[in-house]
Amino acid sequence: MEFPYMEAVVGFMILMYLFETYLDLRQHAALKLPTLPKTLEGVISQEKFEKSRAYSLDKSHFHFVHEFVTILIDSAILFFGILPWFWKKSGTFLPLVGLNEENEILHTLSFLAGVMIWSQITDLPFSLYSTFVIEARHGFNKQTIWLFFRDLIKGICLAIVLGPPIVSAIIVIVQNGGPYLAIYLWAFMFVLSLVMMTIYPVLIAPLFNKFTPLPEGELRLKIEKLASSLKFPLKKLFVVDGSTRSSHSNAYMYGFFKNKRIVLYDTLIQQCKNDEEIVAVIAHELGHWKLNHTMYSFIAVQILTFLQFGGYTLVRNSTDLFRSFGFDTQPVLIGLIIFQHTVIPLQHLVSFGLNLVSRSFEFQADAFAKKLGYGSALRAGLVKLQEENLSAMNTDPWYSAYHYSHPPLVERLAAIDAADKKEE
Repeated sequence: MEFPYMEAVVGFMILMYLFETYLDLRQHAALKLPTLPKTLEGVISQEKFEKSRAYSLDKSHFHFVHEFVTILIDSAILFFGILPWFWKKSGTFLPLVGLNEENEILHTLSFLAGVMIWSQITDLPFSLYSTFVIEARHGFNKQTIWLFFRDLIKGICLAIVLGPPIVSAIIVIVQNGGPYLAIYLWAFMFVLSLVMMTIYPVLIAPLFNKFTPLPEGELRLKIEKLASSLKFPLKKLFVVDGSTRSSHSNAYMYGFFKNKRIVLYDTLIQQCKNDEEIVAVIAHELGHWKLNHTMYSFIAVQILTFLQFGGYTLVRNSTDLFRSFGFDTQPVLIGLIIFQHTVIPLQHLVSFGLNLVSRSFEFQADAFAKKLGYGSALRAGLVKLQEENLSAMNTDPWYSAYHYSHPPLVERLAAIDAADKKEE
């Protein structure tokens, strides 16, 4: 008797949905609390708290609906054999346009084209509602419907240009990899990640946003001085026009070796009137670099990727596994999809572990910025970001521990204050 892999996967998906819904309900109850946490009393204005509460509750209600529809569709696709049916149908389409349906690469691309169309149809109503109802209601959405669809079309075009060669390469590697398949797949994805990290800021990101050099002035001088003091190889300092789409704010850095760049959202500059607050946020980001957090994270991702491919090589020839999901053949892409579903339990555990590590890194980066003398400015900057982004003020500890890669503001401020008391 064959093991019911598909039924086990669907069952676990539903169990995880129920567990995560329980956590969502706990968080929803926390969001409904009518008062600020004691740590934030006198720090966050009541007006901002009420706005944050309303925004968070709107997003929470939307999340419940979205997750319910998602688990319903995903479970139905697996349980009712829609996945193998769709795979066969995508193959029968090829002869109609004069292509060979026996060619696995062409069959896979046809299948992915159908999946992309289906995902756009099912995701579009949620994206539109999130952007033009929830985000607009709370003053965040700045993009027009034309800009929304222009970005959507650009994303689809990028997928059409970049997807086929990548998918084709993976299929060829799997078909010819032999006993060293896991190594070859990992090496390909490693090189691909380096290439994408190189071309994304230069060729892809500018398709969606405008990047301009930060104007000469006091803010630029302070950031350059900070980078120089830490021997950070800052080559370019940009401002991105995030305000054309949203009033949410952020800052980030990227680049390899001696070619680092820092990007500030124009909304961050507009919201933080005090330059020291922006510099403190940058000091936090540079802390990640100085403490090698970025390198550790990259290495962890590479190890996990290799282990994933190693696991895939062990099950890719399991006819029982494919038959359980309704397939009488063993296509490469379908094998990868099935494998991803079968390791969902491990993925959740790994994600939880990575979140714990990430939260630890955030505390360390805060402490690093504080040691540079930006403690009070960082505190003010974190509060400003929390206020302007209307982030949740009350968080359930179980929910945040499971979902958040960054500690809640209350915990970060408490850590900064605790360090101040130790110094006293």
